[in-house]
Amino acid sequence: MRYQLFYWTGIQGRGEFVRLALEDAGADYVDVARVHGDGAMQPFLDAAKPGATPFAPPFLKAGRRVIAHVANILHYLGPALALVPSNETRRLEALQWQLTIADFVTEIHDSHHPLGGSLYYEEQRKEAACRAEAFRRDRLGRFLGYFERELAAAGGHHALGRHSYVDLSLFQLMRGLEYAYPKAMRRQARKLPHLRALADRVEQRPNIAAYLASPRRLAFNTQGIFRHYPELDG
Repeated sequence: MRYQLFYWTGIQGRGEFVRLALEDAGADYVDVARVHGDGAMQPFLDAAKPGATPFAPPFLKAGRRVIAHVANILHYLGPALALVPSNETRRLEALQWQLTIADFVTEIHDSHHPLGGSLYYEEQRKEAACRAEAFRRDRLGRFLGYFERELAAAGGHHALGRHSYVDLSLFQLMRGLEYAYPKAMRRQARKLPHLRALADRVEQRPNIAAYLASPRRLAFNTQGIFRHYPELDG
């Protein structure tokens, strides 16, 4: 099956979690907006196409199915791409991991856009400074500490005891945070040996290494979830 991924062009955001899974599995897919422009998404968002209507990208078209939300997409793709154990209990565990990652991603976004995405960062600098300070102090270590403990409990090498889409998402999370909050992440580093090692291993997987070296992988920038504003890094 050829999958169709829909996500904004030029933005290194939530769609990257799905893209990593497709790339790691060597799946046949097309990044629709990159080929046809962002306007290709609009008929789906306007309910002018068959299938469930997504609220916003990213969403995936798989045959006649239209599937939105990163965790939901990965829950669907996991078995087909052999990126999750076949046991239903483990699949639900993977979904739980991914939903927790999604919660964290929202907090990361809100650390630089606390008043909302409809306003430019420059229109909420003061509020972002307060939110980022609280994020670094209270939330960064809490989420990463949880992931580190759970990874250690699973044996330290894989979130589910074997390679899965959760490992790929943890890699993206770590690299994104290292870009957005380099100082804060250096302070956390000694507490996160398993997460750091996992990210390094994922980066060396053949398909991921090839993807990261290709023009398909967008560099982190100030148009996505993980944005580096030095004044927010303490």
